[in-house]
Amino acid sequence: MYLFVFAALLVVFQYVNSKRIFEAINKKLETSNSQLKIYKDSVAVLQNDILEVSHFNLNRNEDAMSYFENEGYKIDELIPFIKDELYKLNEAKGEHPIIPYAASEGRKMLLNTVKMLNHKWIIADFSDGQYWGEIFLTYEITNKKELKFNLVDHFLYPIN
Repeated sequence: MYLFVFAALLVVFQYVNSKRIFEAINKKLETSNSQLKIYKDSVAVLQNDILEVSHFNLNRNEDAMSYFENEGYKIDELIPFIKDELYKLNEAKGEHPIIPYAASEGRKMLLNTVKMLNHKWIIADFSDGQYWGEIFLTYEITNKKELKFNLVDHFLYPIN
């Protein structure tokens, strides 16, 4: 009789303990599933944002890349070359040759970020540490394989 009561208590204890563990695991699973859904939604939103931001980007513009390839250029080498040529202008003595604004006293205007939009247009931002702005450039590679930049538009942000 004592053995039967002990076995019954042991079975009841195991049942309650298993039920509690099972409910805890189900709750974790539900929480994980809801977080997974949130993360999937977040990833989808970020992918849409990336697609939208990268729309005007030479690396994603097949027509612009085809233009360069038809001219006999290798895109992998050409894009860094063009950016390097722009950044080399930061090393020019005196005022920057492309940026139409004078720097504040004791400073120099420098190009910070360059984004190639397609096979003809570039946008870039510049700053001297106090003033900053953006420029819109066109560029072309001449028949002599020289790179020419043309400033189309520019603006300087006001200081608050």
